[in-house]
Amino acid sequence: MEQITLRHHILVAENNPGDVRLIREALKDSPLDLELHIVGDGLSALDYLRRQKSYTAAPRPSLVVLDWNLPKKSGRDVLAAIKVDETLKRIPVIIFTTSDADTDRLIAYNLHANCFVTKPMDLEEFLEAIRSIEDFWLNTTNLPPAPAPASG
Repeated sequence: MEQITLRHHILVAENNPGDVRLIREALKDSPLDLELHIVGDGLSALDYLRRQKSYTAAPRPSLVVLDWNLPKKSGRDVLAAIKVDETLKRIPVIIFTTSDADTDRLIAYNLHANCFVTKPMDLEEFLEAIRSIEDFWLNTTNLPPAPAPASG
């Protein structure tokens, strides 16, 4: 019997090029078939998810890794927009941020973030945090199927 490999598309909304580089490094040897899609601000994240502007052919992500402190539109605003949109709200959103503030965690969970991870300052801990997110969300859990595209 032929085994089918599922490609996972991960949208990473992160404006720090160093963090993007570390996320790529952490996932480069993944046993999963991963494709990272990087956007550097909140407006681009929403354009990507809604398949607007230059993202009309963008694949639906299996997972969104969202920085809380994005330019143009904050991670908080992006999360709120995702979780009220019927076509997007089931995509798991992982807040991955430098913030360790109780108020930010409370706001994120009130807006239905799937989890909130404070970026470790230590390099190895940072890489391990990303690998843990990948392992749990793409290896352990059973994600919901993408909705059928709207006809018409």
